Amino acid sequence: MLTKLPWPVGFVAGILAFLAVRYGIPWYLAQSGGPIGKAFATGGAGSSLSLLAWVLLGVCWLAAGLSFLGRKQRARLYDSQAARLQLEALSWRQFEQLVGEWFRRNGHSVAETGGGGSDGGVDLVVRKNGRKELVQCKQWRRRKVDVATVREMWGLLQHHRADAVWIVSLGPFTSDAARFANGKPIQLVTGAQLISAMRPTPGLSDGPARETYAGTDAQPCPRCGSPMARRQNRKTGEAFLGCTSFPRCRETQALPG
Repeated sequence: MLTKLPWPVGFVAGILAFLAVRYGIPWYLAQSGGPIGKAFATGGAGSSLSLLAWVLLGVCWLAAGLSFLGRKQRARLYDSQAARLQLEALSWRQFEQLVGEWFRRNGHSVAETGGGGSDGGVDLVVRKNGRKELVQCKQWRRRKVDVATVREMWGLLQHHRADAVWIVSLGPFTSDAARFANGKPIQLVTGAQLISAMRPTPGLSDGPARETYAGTDAQPCPRCGSPMARRQNRKTGEAFLGCTSFPRCRETQALPG
């Protein structure tokens, strides 16, 4: 379980577990009196707890090391795919890791539930700005994601009291699935859209550009439906229209006229 958490969590947990078992428990039992307390007061039982404390420290730090290596592996996977854009060659596990890294690079904290297998329910739980969102990854190359899958995720959103759900699929969605998701906090992302979002956008590598909303009649983004806003490239000073859902959506358009 610790290997799925950020590696600093395992590192700190190891230190806290060591201090609690090595010093906290003996001190508490020694103060409480009784036969057990006397044994700790005389040092007769301290060696066993000392060994346990070192074991817990080692286990937690091992988990932290595995978490750190996994994080590096996900980063390399993302960078290689952003360059090659060959999602079809990934295994289902690599596809989930890639999607998780995409959310991390967009500022989310990511927890991998590990409950999906080659096909399952919630694969990732992502959080950002106090919002909790559920993610399901579908590494289906030829099969379309149907409305039953979207309905299932809609039920999981309500069950887990999440703010939104995402279904990221290598292939397309059926028209019924798209209609059901319309107007709900359900984001449907195809492999082509994921590849487009992974591509670095010229002039936006340093973060969102300054934006000025065009007003309530701003045209919707053709990719995600969010309002488009007038923005300015920080490097060239050139004005353009960009999606207000950046960095989740990187759609840009030239200004009309």
